[in-house]
Amino acid sequence: MIRKILGIAAGMMWLVNGGVAQQRVVENINDNWSYLELPVEHVSEVKNKDGWTPISLPHSWNGEDAVDVIPGYRRSISWYKKSLSMDVLDNDKRYFLYFEGVNIKSSIFVNGQLAGDHVGGYIGFEIEISSFLQKGENEILVKVDNGYDREVIPSQKSDFFIYGGITRDVWLKSVSQTFLSDIKITTDKVSAQSATTLVELTLDGPLSKNQEVKVLLVDPDGQVVAQQTVKAEAKTSVKFKTNDPQLWHVDTPHLYEVKAELFNGKKLKDQVSDRFGMRWFEFQENGPFYLNGERLIIRGTHRHEEHAGVGPAMTNEMHRTDMELIKGMGANFVRLAHYPQDPEIYRACDELGILVWDELPWCRGGVGNDQWKTNTSQMLAEIIQQNYNHPSVILWSLGNEIYWLPDFEDGDHTNEINSYLKELNDLAHKLDPSRQTAIRKYYEGADIVDVFSPSIWSGWYSGTYENYEAVIDQSIAKYPRFLHMEYGGSSHVGRHTETPITGKGFVDPSKFEEEVNQVEVKSVAKSGDWSENYIVDLFDWYLSITENHEQFAGNAQWAFKDFGTPLRPENDIPYMNQKGLADRAGNPKDAYYVFKSYWSDEPFAYIESHTWTERSGPKGEARNVCVYSNSETVELFQNGNSLGVKTRDTKQFPAAGLNWDVDFVAGENELLAVGMKDGQEIVKDSLVITYSYEQAGSPSELVLSSEWLENGNYLVTVTAVDKGGLRCLDYEERVYFQCLGGGDLIKNQGTPTGSEVIKMANGKASIEVKPNDNPGPLKMTVLNQYFKGTFLNIDKSHAKEQL
Repeated sequence: MIRKILGIAAGMMWLVNGGVAQQRVVENINDNWSYLELPVEHVSEVKNKDGWTPISLPHSWNGEDAVDVIPGYRRSISWYKKSLSMDVLDNDKRYFLYFEGVNIKSSIFVNGQLAGDHVGGYIGFEIEISSFLQKGENEILVKVDNGYDREVIPSQKSDFFIYGGITRDVWLKSVSQTFLSDIKITTDKVSAQSATTLVELTLDGPLSKNQEVKVLLVDPDGQVVAQQTVKAEAKTSVKFKTNDPQLWHVDTPHLYEVKAELFNGKKLKDQVSDRFGMRWFEFQENGPFYLNGERLIIRGTHRHEEHAGVGPAMTNEMHRTDMELIKGMGANFVRLAHYPQDPEIYRACDELGILVWDELPWCRGGVGNDQWKTNTSQMLAEIIQQNYNHPSVILWSLGNEIYWLPDFEDGDHTNEINSYLKELNDLAHKLDPSRQTAIRKYYEGADIVDVFSPSIWSGWYSGTYENYEAVIDQSIAKYPRFLHMEYGGSSHVGRHTETPITGKGFVDPSKFEEEVNQVEVKSVAKSGDWSENYIVDLFDWYLSITENHEQFAGNAQWAFKDFGTPLRPENDIPYMNQKGLADRAGNPKDAYYVFKSYWSDEPFAYIESHTWTERSGPKGEARNVCVYSNSETVELFQNGNSLGVKTRDTKQFPAAGLNWDVDFVAGENELLAVGMKDGQEIVKDSLVITYSYEQAGSPSELVLSSEWLENGNYLVTVTAVDKGGLRCLDYEERVYFQCLGGGDLIKNQGTPTGSEVIKMANGKASIEVKPNDNPGPLKMTVLNQYFKGTFLNIDKSHAKEQL
């Protein structure tokens, strides 16, 4: 079994103390590793090599190079090394290394000997090292390879980076010779009145007649509500019945716990625990979704596992923050795209109340050869076995766009793909009859899996967003269990327009699917402005439909955060897919607040937009201003004067009716939005907009300025201005930052202030710069093909005085 009970995947760690010998010890060993970027195959070749650098885990060698300005990223072999000091080597103990994720193939050596291998970069695995250890110092070497290998999914043609490294936590576990190696918890009969829980335990090691297993059921309040003691066998199981269970729900994610104790006579030999939830769900045929017998609109998003500056090597705190932001906007569902993710994500989803679509990384590439099939089937088995106990998981996805761009000859043949897809579907149901299978954008296999998502990109890759309701009506009627995965579009932070391009007049509004070949397709994705305004309108329209549709199961927006991809070098931020509701560092864009206004119960108000504080237009021409809020009513003020109170109605567009036509005065306009409930003020938001009746002419120069930041760095901003000094709000050309001395650019982050090459947003772009300790000014320049160079010297003494 792959779901080894370390107390890690379950969110706990057992050290048995209080006068009893520590039979199970689980220790995090992320610190004090060394890294060698040397692409050699054999362990003998690295033993005496120079160039090792100290690191801590998680780590990826593609943390920055994936999104730098140089085409390509490192796809090769690297080595990791750690010394394990074993002052005491107990012959009655067994020792294991557990890796939460190594991307994408790995080999583990202990004292020069191969202890084990693993294929698949997104799944945890365990290697026993007992027979390789010696008293004293032990050398652990890990060979990691993210090089091209068409026999290992995901396909190299996927729209995301295949990062290399030990990208998640590593643990050292010591246990008794006989120990509890797996705990599987199934709640196959659940109702509001009662629930049946089957606990299946796997024991590893020699068994004797004196061994017993004690199993305890602990309720969400921490009380032991049932227990059984049974004879220890290789496969041991017990069953509990619970009356009036506290059900797991997205609003009340109650978690029970199973504790299992292994005894030899009266001596405790091992102890493990895992949490689970009691719940049931149903996709009604050609209709909505039900959780615990009540209709629930699935309100979702997607997540790629990466973050600015570190790529996939995220800390648990970073993972948790992502999920709290997702829950904070009111989402109750996340599709893990396009691979299983860090154990912290499943733990957070269990605790926060977020349903999970867990996905096998069969993303593009078609079907492969026999070795490819062996690897892929093994990955699916590992995913299910590892994540089985999580109540948040409701769907095992078998892939995404699986027929696209085949890696093998004839790999896109429907008969071959369907034959193998049926094998995977049968395997998933065999390993887990309690959940359903799914797939996205493979129409020929729609009737093989339980739940299907077609490709619907109305308003971006095809058609207009106003056609969305007609498309989902067609899909509900066509597919027995329809769940819409992926919709949205790209937005560049700070880019705004009074008249966003909608596609009307030049795209076919009836179309909705993304074409494989986009070269000749007319779409908003190709012709639009990538403004925050347009994508806000698109999401607003979608949500006004889905929140009021009686037969709709739900959907998931693509994607929560901007993420890196090798397929998009010419994007406004190079190599970034900018469809996120937040930037790559997790800072929310305007669109985040649209979802929060429809989904969240936490009172808030947000004037669109805090990144649109400089606007222009003819005198006397009113501009529409939206306030996104979940308040019953909102009153908007301009320079202290009330513009009226409006009542929120989700059937109205835009902003559920919370929008006002504002006649801006020249100069500063202070807007104040006050949200009310039962006539009482509960939230407010304010914004100052500088308005001009004069439209800027053609850009005349690029002007550099700087702002000192509290972290000691500088934010250097370039602004395009005309001959009269007016900011050119429609200038969007690419600019190139350089630091000529006195500091270093904070670059290769894939963020609006962390890219040395970036397109401007309303005539402005910025980058963060870290000053060094050398005397003299910080020297900056910016240029593009039209402006050959603007220079700025920053006196760093100001920063030293501030610090």
